[in-house]
Amino acid sequence: MENRSNLRDLLTKDPAERDPRTYAIIGAAIEVHKQLGQGFLEAVYQEALAIEFGRRNIPFRREVRLPIHYKELGTAYCADFICYDSIVVELKALSRMSGTEESQVINYLKATRFQLGLLLNFGTRSLEHRRLVFS
Repeated sequence: MENRSNLRDLLTKDPAERDPRTYAIIGAAIEVHKQLGQGFLEAVYQEALAIEFGRRNIPFRREVRLPIHYKELGTAYCADFICYDSIVVELKALSRMSGTEESQVINYLKATRFQLGLLLNFGTRSLEHRRLVFS
């Protein structure tokens, strides 16, 4: 019974209380999308989101190189943002997303050993956001 009560409490809590960090990041992205709308290249949204993160005191690192090692292969991917030193944030400006973008974020989570990622798509009429958990 206690587990059901805990689950009910978790589901009825305000999203900002359940996960205030991702809530803050998504809020910043919504503000950027509200001001710019759709239609720009991803780089424009990345610049604007960096400004918004700064204004909201959301700690972030931009264009973080993530090393990938496989046998003799040594390469790196570049994540758009790492926020709070633990959340991978990947931006897109696509009219429609496929599963490829989610796979990309999951791979970034594997590379960083972080558990939480956000995929933000500015290319649609309303901001699309997906919260991905890797465990």
